Parts: sequence; structure tokens; C-alpha cells
Amino acid sequence: MTNPLRFNEALLIANRAFKPLQCIAWTQEINSELNLTVVDRANTRTLGHKRIPCSTYSDPKKLAAVIQQTRQELTRQGFNLAPWNMPD
Repeated sequence: MTNPLRFNEALLIANRAFKPLQCIAWTQEINSELNLTVVDRANTRTLGHKRIPCSTYSDPKKLAAVIQQTRQELTRQGFNLAPWNMPD
């Protein structure tokens, strides 16, 4: 059985998943959602945004699926991302 991810772990995973682009991540204490915004390297243009509920970001498989979906969307938009795999 996989242990649930803590918020800080999810942040680190998301940050590494979109290289060479930048991922800005934060949470709202009110609803505990993880907000991810992917921006260009110059931090001048937003390329994507996701709001991920705690039940998703705390589950490694669900978080990996959301990250993979977002990476695919960015690739379809023409952005080249570094290879990435969900850490064990």
C-alpha cells in the first residue's frame, strides 16, 4: 500500500515535473487545494493552471495522473519538457 503524500512532498514533485518550465504551487488553507501554475522560464506568461483537491494530491497515483495529463497538454501546445517519472 502506498503512503499518502504530504503537501510539501506534492509541491516538490510538481516543481520537478515541468522542467525546464517553472511550476508555481501554493495552497489555500480554506479548502486545502493544491494550485499549480506552469509559467515560461522568464515567468512572464502562464501556460497552464490546475486546482487539485487534497484527496488527489495526497494520493501518489492520482497526483501522477494529473501531472501526466498537464504535461501532455503542454506538449500539445508545443512545449518541450524534460523526461519525468513519478518518484517512488
